[in-house]
Order: sequence, then C-alpha cells, then structure tokens
Amino acid sequence: MHSRDVVATRKRASGASRAAAADEAELDSSTHALDENIEAIKTWQQASIHHRSRVEHLSDGIIRIIAGGPALLFHVVWFGFWILANLELLPGIPAFDPFPFQLLTMTVSLEAIFLSLFVLASQNRMTHEADKRANLDLQINLLTEREMTAVLRLLQDIAHHLDVKVSLTGEQISDLVKKTDVQSLADRMEELDESSPQPDGPATPSTATRRRPQAGRNALR
Repeated sequence: MHSRDVVATRKRASGASRAAAADEAELDSSTHALDENIEAIKTWQQASIHHRSRVEHLSDGIIRIIAGGPALLFHVVWFGFWILANLELLPGIPAFDPFPFQLLTMTVSLEAIFLSLFVLASQNRMTHEADKRANLDLQINLLTEREMTAVLRLLQDIAHHLDVKVSLTGEQISDLVKKTDVQSLADRMEELDESSPQPDGPATPSTATRRRPQAGRNALR
C-alpha cells in the first residue's frame, strides 16, 4: 500500500512538472513573439526616419528645439531685454528700437512664418506616416477577418462531422462564415456618416469610418 502511494505521488509530481514545463514553454513563445513584434516596429520606424528628406530633417530638428524649455526661456529673456532696453530702463544701453518696437514686431512675424512652415512640413510627414500605419492596420484586419472566416468554416465542418449540438442556429452560422464585402461595408459606413447629425462649428472627419472591419458582419446586417 505504501509503494502505491509513492508511485501515485511520483505520477502527480511528474504531471505537475510537465505542466510547469508546458507553461514555461508557452510563456517563452509568447515573449519571443512579443520581441519579434517590437523589433519589427522598431525597424519600420527607423526606416521611416532614415528616408526623411533634408527639409524634413531640418523641420523636425527645429520643432524639437523650439518645443523645449530652453527655447521658451530664450524668448522670455530676449523679449524682456529688448523691451527694457528700448524703454531706456537699462542703464548704458541706448534705445535702438523705440516703442512700438517695429523691428521686434517684424522679427517675430518672420519667425512665426518660418516656424509655421516647419510645423506644416513636420505635420505633413506625420500625416503620411499615420496614413501608412492606418493602411497597414486595415490590411492586417482584413487578413484577420479572412483567417477567422476560415476558422469558423473549419469549426462548422468539425461540428457537423462530430454531430455536436451548438447554441447558434444554422442561419446565424451561415451568416458568420460569409466573406465580408468590404466595398459594401464602406458604402454603408458613408451612408451612416452622412445621415448622422453634424455638430455646430467646423466639420471634422467622423471616427466611425476608421473603425476596424471586425464589426463588418454586424454593420452589414
């Protein structure tokens, strides 16, 4: 009787060790997949940064400097010195741009114009990258939808083969395994966007058209 208990204990320990090994292997696989995804994203971002033009490099660098605290402090010191000096509040410094500071106004206006151009250049590049990410996201979602449709069909075949009772009706299953018509979905979303009430003020793009196509089947019903 004692030997049987020992054997049972060893079997339970062996089973627990195999389960722990399986969990560890699954965790390692998940970590490896996560590392691969991170490396792919980093490679894509580095390639995007590397292919920037000289103007884009310059605009990004200027925007990065202007958006920092040192640039704010520099402007505070610059404007303060200019105003105080031209109001003759600093001894030993004659006024070189008397009130209303026309030279300062012209300088600041030119600075604002060039900064606006640099900001627009950076925003155009960021918008282009966002469009590429959105297109990639759409492609992945469409591929996922096709894969899920194939999985549903396989599960339906398995359920029929094993004569398994399912909670869904045949019509619901048939509707789920249908291939999503992307063009009809896009047309339907445009109709919903046009029929929705518009808020007061400037029109803004609807976020409904940016939703992932996983909900395509529900929208087409």
